[in-house]
Amino acid sequence: MKPEKIKGQGAVSNVHNHFIKNRYETSIYQDDYEEEIAKTEIIEVFPKTIVNPVKSPDLSMAYSMNPYQGCEHGCAYCFARPTHEYWGYSAGVDFERKILVKKNAPELLEQFFKKRGYKPESILLSGNTDCYQPVERKLQITRRILQTFLDYRHPVNILTKNALVTRDLDILTQLAEKNLVTVSLSIPTINEELRRALEPRTSSVNTKLQAIETLSKNGIPVNIMVAPIIPGLNSMEILPTLKTISEKGADSFGYTLVRLNDTVEPIFIEWLEEHYPDRKEKVLHQIASMHGGKLGEKQVFKRRTGEGNIAEMIHTTFRIGRQKYFSKDKDEVFRLATDLFDGTKGEQMRLF
Repeated sequence: MKPEKIKGQGAVSNVHNHFIKNRYETSIYQDDYEEEIAKTEIIEVFPKTIVNPVKSPDLSMAYSMNPYQGCEHGCAYCFARPTHEYWGYSAGVDFERKILVKKNAPELLEQFFKKRGYKPESILLSGNTDCYQPVERKLQITRRILQTFLDYRHPVNILTKNALVTRDLDILTQLAEKNLVTVSLSIPTINEELRRALEPRTSSVNTKLQAIETLSKNGIPVNIMVAPIIPGLNSMEILPTLKTISEKGADSFGYTLVRLNDTVEPIFIEWLEEHYPDRKEKVLHQIASMHGGKLGEKQVFKRRTGEGNIAEMIHTTFRIGRQKYFSKDKDEVFRLATDLFDGTKGEQMRLF
């Protein structure tokens, strides 16, 4: 008899880490859960730097930073899962349960700002795993990072799936007054049932929509990432989603098409078998049709946009939605001030 599904877990198993010689597998049905919620192990690490230059030509940001590695949100499709293998863990359950935290991130950011000759460009917080995942509620590393951005008058773009971002309204509003912040909230679906299966520990759909309203009413520019689009799962929601987020106050949106690179592929296939077995073959076939017959795509520019009839239908639908529901240009929303930065500002602020 198959056990009941476990709440709060995206991956079904620990897929093999190809960097490790010995293979091990862990089922989500082992007896290491408390009240049907996956336990999270917090592991402190001590990096020497925190800001990463972004060199990919199809990405617009110059820098990114990640206070956490691994992510409790448990999104089955997450492109960042394979990065956990570099730390010796699995991209499956380990990615969601073993979270590496960088408590010295604010101090490292300050060191970066003090580099001789540094010229400010907006930094993405974060580009890999979510800076507002559940553990942030307790550790508040992201909050301290935002305070550092405010102290130094440095621009920051925030990307998150969690309405916890509204906790920091006091800092965000001060940054927004100086045109130093945007918040991109990820909303791939407005179907709560799909949301619970697809990204089990993110904020609920209603809470995310409330977050858009809260941020917008407080003068904070809001961009929505309707991503990733997965044909056969959320591709039919595009126009209703754009209409809804526009009505809630979003200024702009972006989107990408799903790609299942490396170990994300077996994780997502297992997830489909668990949650949508009747749609599995159709969904996988349509994903492959967007990437030249493969489920993954690493080629820059193509990896986010795909190709073929299904991809083109998705792009056309988004173009219609943009014309219908949005007036602002996305680049306009993301154009932040860089002329307010002062490398000594942080030290001066601490004197008061």
